[in-house]
Amino acid sequence: MNRPRLRSKKALKGRASKWAAALLAATLLGGVLQLPASADEMPDTRVRVAMFLDLGSTYKSVVPAVTMTAESAWQAGPERGDGMESWVDFSPGQTVRFSVDGIKVKALESADWQSVSAAIKKLQGGTDKPIAIAAQQAGGTVYQIYTGPYASEDEASAAVARVAQTLAGQLGEQLPTIHGSYYYSAGIFGSKAEAEAYSQALNLPGIEVKVAIIGANQYAVWVGGAVSDASLAALKAQIIQLQPQLNLSAIDSQAPALIAYRDVTGDLTSPGAVEHYAVSGVNMKLLVHDSEDSALQVTERFGRKYRGNFEISSVNGQLALVNDVSLEQYLYSVVAAEVPSSWPQESLKAQAVAARSYALYHADGNKFKVAGLVDTTLSQVYNGVEKEVDSIIQAVDSTAGEVIKSNGRIVEAIFSSNSGGVTADSSEVWSNPNSTFSSMVSDGDKAAQAGLKSWYQVLLPTGKTGYVREDNVKLTGGTTTAGLAKMTVTANATNVRPIPMIQADVSPVAQMNPGDQAVVLNVVDESSSYSWIRGPYSSDELLKSLKGRTAKDVPSPILNLEITQRGPSGRATQIKANGQILDVRYPDLFRSAFGGLPSTLFDIAATGRYTVQGAGGAISSGTANSGTSVLSSTGATNWSGGSMVVMGADGAARAIDQNNRFLFVGRGNGHGLGLSQWGAKGMADAGYDYAAILQHYYQNVTIVKE
Repeated sequence: MNRPRLRSKKALKGRASKWAAALLAATLLGGVLQLPASADEMPDTRVRVAMFLDLGSTYKSVVPAVTMTAESAWQAGPERGDGMESWVDFSPGQTVRFSVDGIKVKALESADWQSVSAAIKKLQGGTDKPIAIAAQQAGGTVYQIYTGPYASEDEASAAVARVAQTLAGQLGEQLPTIHGSYYYSAGIFGSKAEAEAYSQALNLPGIEVKVAIIGANQYAVWVGGAVSDASLAALKAQIIQLQPQLNLSAIDSQAPALIAYRDVTGDLTSPGAVEHYAVSGVNMKLLVHDSEDSALQVTERFGRKYRGNFEISSVNGQLALVNDVSLEQYLYSVVAAEVPSSWPQESLKAQAVAARSYALYHADGNKFKVAGLVDTTLSQVYNGVEKEVDSIIQAVDSTAGEVIKSNGRIVEAIFSSNSGGVTADSSEVWSNPNSTFSSMVSDGDKAAQAGLKSWYQVLLPTGKTGYVREDNVKLTGGTTTAGLAKMTVTANATNVRPIPMIQADVSPVAQMNPGDQAVVLNVVDESSSYSWIRGPYSSDELLKSLKGRTAKDVPSPILNLEITQRGPSGRATQIKANGQILDVRYPDLFRSAFGGLPSTLFDIAATGRYTVQGAGGAISSGTANSGTSVLSSTGATNWSGGSMVVMGADGAARAIDQNNRFLFVGRGNGHGLGLSQWGAKGMADAGYDYAAILQHYYQNVTIVKE
């Protein structure tokens, strides 16, 4: 037997206020690519980034298997101390699939590929994702479809019913069955070919027969596939009755192993097989390394390619995939995913130092159990080598090792897209103070508005109101008796939008054609990461988005929604519905509670109510009910349907809706804590360097080179 090859990890490493009132009033108007440094030149600091993992409500991204390939020769094997024992070698460009063994459902077994292919397609459209394998038996090739893995036998039992319903027309007399990861060993062999030949000779109908790699050049034939020790023991008598000559031995559940399959899931036109290895063994960690500083591609992660190495294990019964990668190479991708590479170099440097600090703050912990980071906005966006561009690499390399510290400790340097002109105080997001995150003016955020179009809020003859972008508008020169301008459009089927932005998934209020006339109520900025409008939302829509996000049930219907407390920056920290506090766990949850608002720096307007300040400071208010007097600069008239236009003493027009709904008018995008990415760009444009930018957005800190 050849001695196993041990490769060390080190050797394989490289590879709201006055502005709000005003805005609300207006709204109611209706080169050469630089290659990354080699591994030997990089600091030996690494981070672990989880891509697939099931931690329930904390993080959940699940697939039944991952498909990988590499540009160079690559290997896989179990973790051994500080290195990897290579069990399986792969060629450059070879496609291989990996999964974890566990409780699963055998959905169908058939020698008819067309029937199997049709069944795979049906299952792929449902909850229970399939893996199809080709197995050689005495009578020839049969195809087996499995779904899972499942966290428990109860979950698998529920899956059996779903699978049976999905494949009702194809199962015939077959029934889906539950199988587990408990086996007996029926023999150990020195080659995979010997083990496969022996397994094919066994005739054990209804019993799982697998070839498993149990060491370098060590192969075993496993029989069983039970869900527990007890059910395996009960299965033993059946196995011996069918094959009395078998000498069955117990398998150490702690021992690492790879169950080898021929996977035919990928091409449903013909059963072309690829190698597939299922990770088996309690606490088994399968390491996947390439032999050079190339990239490993993960098909299920949008086909992206990643530097570094991968680890595959089982967490809560599901596959966990972790990328172990050099910190600086990780940052090449993160910085470019977070901000445009065309931005000023000083803003890119600021982002690089903030991202490095955030990564190192979490690098030594297990926030996500098997990793300190994930590749989404729950940590930092990480998209692999496709984001490696010259300007980003320059920003990362020129700040190599630099981090943000406070009181001698690395700061969790969180950041957001746009703070809306003023950053958040930590109490507005987390409900507790943190001296690093105090509210600061962020004038640079306005840079997000540059180049955007204005939008006209218009009143249609039908009484509906909406927004039309300025480049589609033509003023006719006419006005209403109240002095409001009239307009038409310049193109056929011009959409009138519910808010001043294009939303592909939201139907327009109406369409206009050249010659159709409408009344201009106001002109507003296009919604962006700096300033925005969302809604209007009905009571039913808000109740749906609030469901499950508050400790107490929300009163229904919602007749009144008001901000009753604000934090230092003006962000909403307490909101009441019909006088009852919406008790979310912490203030920043208002964003998701109201259907995904960009930030909590907003005002709320009820579209069916109005308040007008008249002469002498007198206040008049009302609702849009049929017969209501319309307060205007020219006197009162009666309103009888559609949208009502209220004219104030200042000549400003406001559209009031008969169906009371709620409009959110705000600024900023994100939680608003720490670095504002657009603000950093604005400061860089104004001549500030990255250190000044960072020390503006993070208080009481120093920039230190580690």
